[in-house]
Amino acid sequence: MHRARLLRSTPLRLAVSFGLFFIVAFFITGLVAYGLMRRELARSLDVSIMDTYSIVQSTYSSNDLEDLVAAVDTYSALKRSEDQVFLLLDGSGKKLAGNVPAINVTSGISTLPSTAFGLEEDDPIRIMAGSVGDNRLIVGQSYKETDRIERIALMSFAWASIIIVATVIVGGAVLARRTQHRLRSIEQTMIEVSAGNLSRRIPTRGNGDDIDVVSSHMNDALTRLSGLVEGMRQVSTDIAHDLKTPLNRLRLTIEQAISRQERAEDVEDLLLDARDESDRINGTFEALLRISQIEAGARKTRFKAVDLWDVMVSVCEIYVDVVEDSLQTLRLEARLPGACIVNGDNELLTQLFVNLVENAITHCAPGTVISMSLTASDHGYRATVSDNGTGIPKDERDHVFRRLYRLDKSRTTPGNGLGLSLVKAIAELHSAVIVLEDNKPGLRVRLDFPKL
Repeated sequence: MHRARLLRSTPLRLAVSFGLFFIVAFFITGLVAYGLMRRELARSLDVSIMDTYSIVQSTYSSNDLEDLVAAVDTYSALKRSEDQVFLLLDGSGKKLAGNVPAINVTSGISTLPSTAFGLEEDDPIRIMAGSVGDNRLIVGQSYKETDRIERIALMSFAWASIIIVATVIVGGAVLARRTQHRLRSIEQTMIEVSAGNLSRRIPTRGNGDDIDVVSSHMNDALTRLSGLVEGMRQVSTDIAHDLKTPLNRLRLTIEQAISRQERAEDVEDLLLDARDESDRINGTFEALLRISQIEAGARKTRFKAVDLWDVMVSVCEIYVDVVEDSLQTLRLEARLPGACIVNGDNELLTQLFVNLVENAITHCAPGTVISMSLTASDHGYRATVSDNGTGIPKDERDHVFRRLYRLDKSRTTPGNGLGLSLVKAIAELHSAVIVLEDNKPGLRVRLDFPKL
């Protein structure tokens, strides 16, 4: 099974494909190199024959044939006829000296079979023939040494090809097995995740290669998926707990209305209470739906350049009277020179600051000062909404962004526990970082927006 998977694996196929390309390139390069070598050996052989011919020819002087004959005999004695040919003929074609029988050849460089010189071996012989006075000198050299070098080169090329093919196959199999092991870990992780184990993560080596980069992105996606699934599970639980009470109140109200109607009593006030209760329940579901739409990024199509300062001024103008009626104070501070432009949805950004201000108004006592400010940060703008009220305990700050989550002290105040969830969804849609900090006393909500 593993062998079949290995043979079908992409890494092995890539390794083999690359190996084949390399072998073809090596083969073409070898052919070119072999051709150049043969040409160079042939040229060297011709140069060697011509040099030998010139040396022997130089021993001849006018009307003095003895030195030439002696030189030919000396060379003939030193060299086997199968390796080098030396022949001196007189004007009539009679042999004067040499190690092969007399033969008539044309002047210049040519190639003859060894049998033409009466030799048993079947190696071609490269010869140089020319006239020396009235005589004819023939010097030749067998291709035996040249052929031996060529055979060595061909054998080396063949062995190199075998080694390369073996290396490609073995190396490809090793690399494919290692890569397949890593891919199998990814496969196993995804199988466990699909089976419900959302805590499983793909192991990485930390070497920064392609598989590590992909694995890191997949781990990030799994972390986000795990968070979303956990959030949905928590939302389902919170909905079951938080909506159970209003639904029971609605049922009791309806039952009271039915009981009164049976007694022919007025039920208008109970019907109005039932309508208000159903409106509150419907508002909770609408808020949940809006948060889901925002988190899905559906509103990004409406993004355009928005001035944060204008948004905050608008919210401050709307709520300044509401804050005064609650015996509280609302301040807008830190006006920056020039526009503070971000890419966003004006309506959603307004909703974000409205929720933060309303949250402070609802949960802070009379006399509280609520401050809004906007300053420049290193990479964008920093907006804050702070108060000097009772604040939020440090261990509760990560929980208040959950849907329908409410602090125990806030259970008696109006609301559905979705205000800060909506704030976080809008902030993340705008790539803003939201942090809850201690205002000493009170709470400070910090929002870091990137510049347009």
